[in-house]
Amino acid sequence: MISDILQPLLVAIFVAANASLLGTFAILKRMALVGDALTHVALPGMALGLIFNFSPFWGALVFLTAATFGIWFLEQYSELSVETLVGIFFSASLAVGVLLTPDTELLEALFGNITGLGWGESLISIAISLFTMILVFSIRRKLALNMLSPELAQSIGINNRKLELVYLLLFALAVALGIRFVGALLMGSLVIIPAAASKNIAHGFKSFLSLAMIFGVISSAMSIFVWKATAFEPGPVFIIVSSAIFIFTLIWRLLRSNRQ
Repeated sequence: MISDILQPLLVAIFVAANASLLGTFAILKRMALVGDALTHVALPGMALGLIFNFSPFWGALVFLTAATFGIWFLEQYSELSVETLVGIFFSASLAVGVLLTPDTELLEALFGNITGLGWGESLISIAISLFTMILVFSIRRKLALNMLSPELAQSIGINNRKLELVYLLLFALAVALGIRFVGALLMGSLVIIPAAASKNIAHGFKSFLSLAMIFGVISSAMSIFVWKATAFEPGPVFIIVSSAIFIFTLIWRLLRSNRQ
């Protein structure tokens, strides 16, 4: 029993912690909806993986990386906002993905199936998640300054364009990893809800990052245990648990405000 649950549990914990960490910066930049829309760009890549029998992760990563470079480039050389560009990529990708994905695999692509991963894919997911978290922590202050005040960041020598590209690529990587957990439709929630819950009660930047990861880990672990006990899919359970945590932290924040 332990061996059956250990693999998906480890993957879920690392993937959720990574996604939650990146979600904090998406909230700082007020691009929560952009992050949600970007996740759907992965669907055509997943569909090609299912059709040609290779890992959907690599297909999703290729499409997300291409979309990230496209959005970054067009933002610099057009008058369109990131929200508009992501909306265009989102709509087209979702339509193509739904058309390409085999009917028998569509549900898995939309809602995820982390329990279907082999140990090879699991170890790769854990290693990439760990690498991404280390990299994010190493540039966290630059990212925060860039997202809170791009002008100030530029004045002290931070290259905002390159930093934004790095963040978008890391975000795309997190999406490619997490999409097997919660699917294309729910991936945005994996990134945003734990971070939003953390923002409700965090007292500073460090606690904001730490609590987001803790909430992501708690929600992911509970989703795997619920799956093992009830056979409910872990992805939707994660969203329900993390939403409950968000509501709890929101009530806590309101009660604390009233006392003051």
